[in-house]
Formats: sequence, C-alpha cells, structure tokens
Amino acid sequence: MPISCTWATAYLAVVSLLAIIVTVHDKRAAKKRRRRVPEKTLLLLGALGGAAAMLVTMLLIRHKTRKLKFMIGLPLIILLQAAAVTVGYWYHWIVFI
Repeated sequence: MPISCTWATAYLAVVSLLAIIVTVHDKRAAKKRRRRVPEKTLLLLGALGGAAAMLVTMLLIRHKTRKLKFMIGLPLIILLQAAAVTVGYWYHWIVFI
C-alpha cells in the first residue's frame, strides 16, 4: 500500500522539529558544561528524517560544524533519503497527492 504524502509530511515535520529541539538543547548544554546529547542520538534523528533541519540548525547556531561526522554525514544522509524517495516514487510506493 502506498504511503500518502500527507502522512510523510506530518512525520517529517515532527522528526525535524524534534531534531531542531535536540540540537539546540545540545548546544546549550555544551555552553553550560552540562550533560550532552550523544552523537549517536543526533545522527539517529538525522537518519530518521531530521537531517535537513538538523544540518540547517547546526549551521545557524554554529554547533558541531568542525565535526566531519556531521558536516559530511548529514548531507550524505540527505542524499540517501532523497534517493529513497525517488525510488519510492518511481515504484509507486510513495504517492504524492
């Protein structure tokens, strides 16, 4: 059964908002020398669909911009997600309504 664009958009909105909140929280924790969010958690949020929002947020607040894991990893995740959407659309697994 194809996934409708409405559900996918709602999912991406929620995951993106969560990625932004967690990224900003990690930046604040770093400034205050408090407990940080593990890098694995940040990358997982990116892989679950929040990579674009997380990358823009990191660039805006200048957080983890020196870490190659994020500055190469997040764009790579975005490319892989775009490829997955393209393949899903091609094989009619994703329907844009």
